[in-house]
Amino acid sequence: MARSLVLLPLAVALASSACGGETPPPAPPPVTSAAPVATTPPVDTGAASATASAAPAEPPKPAAPTPAAKYTGLATPESVLYDADADRYLVSNINGKPTDKDNNGFISVLSPDGQVTTLKWIEGGKNKVKLDAPKGSAIVKGVLYVADISVVRSFDAKSGAPKGDIAIPGATFLNDMAAGPDGKLYVSDSGLKMGANGLEPDGTDAVYVIDKGKPKALAKGTELGGPNGLVVVDKGVVVVTFGSGEVYRLDDKGKKADVAKPPTGGLDGVVALGDTLVVSSWQGSAVYRGKLGGPFEQALGDQKSPADIGYDTKRGRVLVPHFTEDTVETYDLK
Repeated sequence: MARSLVLLPLAVALASSACGGETPPPAPPPVTSAAPVATTPPVDTGAASATASAAPAEPPKPAAPTPAAKYTGLATPESVLYDADADRYLVSNINGKPTDKDNNGFISVLSPDGQVTTLKWIEGGKNKVKLDAPKGSAIVKGVLYVADISVVRSFDAKSGAPKGDIAIPGATFLNDMAAGPDGKLYVSDSGLKMGANGLEPDGTDAVYVIDKGKPKALAKGTELGGPNGLVVVDKGVVVVTFGSGEVYRLDDKGKKADVAKPPTGGLDGVVALGDTLVVSSWQGSAVYRGKLGGPFEQALGDQKSPADIGYDTKRGRVLVPHFTEDTVETYDLK
């Protein structure tokens, strides 16, 4: 979210860290006497009180990262895709709630130099376009595919003209998309529905593969943990989960392997830089970097509501949509 959060009530439970320090010397034994003993009060040089009041120094907090570019004026941006052929960024704007079939979603075009080139390049309700709550996207052979609740929409990647839909039977919350080198498409269903208090699990968790326009389940079941971000690697499809906070790989039989957990959960987007994975986390307000099987460490902090990230391969930048902030920021990350 696919990566409001009026819609996504995240229970962020962060563990407190204990401050360490040297063990103080033991207190001197008490003085005992049968009769009161007159003593001269010691002169207070301030050393004792300074020692008593001194607290362990906290490590300095890292400075907030500086974006290479920042884009404003978006409407619930959920995903950013780098279109290398056209050297541009395509942003999916939900423009409302992620489950509403309101036909007001749109795709924006951004330039790498920081400009919103076209705010509503593809717009629901215009030019015969149907687009409710667009999320993850992928481009294959000149066609842009966009996950939209229970269908995958397709558009001409140059003109934006609609080219048809691929229904995913049983899906309730299609989220991210990824394309393989063989032209196959993968799409995640996070298994969510709108409840009284926001989004809640509904058990349709799945990852689907679309081959020649026909979808089938690669893996299905709640043990998938609310699959969200996807990226295709040599040994299968890497999945990051919003529910269980896991990173794992699905092989061609749909079996989980190389399971790891970054420091915090609510995972949304993922990109692969060689054998390194870059993952966004809502709970951590961070972007993490690591490898299959872990461990993961923070690459970017101070990232509020980081949704489905992308990567500019030409400039070495990670592209971060801030879902609740209506902004997109880019950061140098090589």
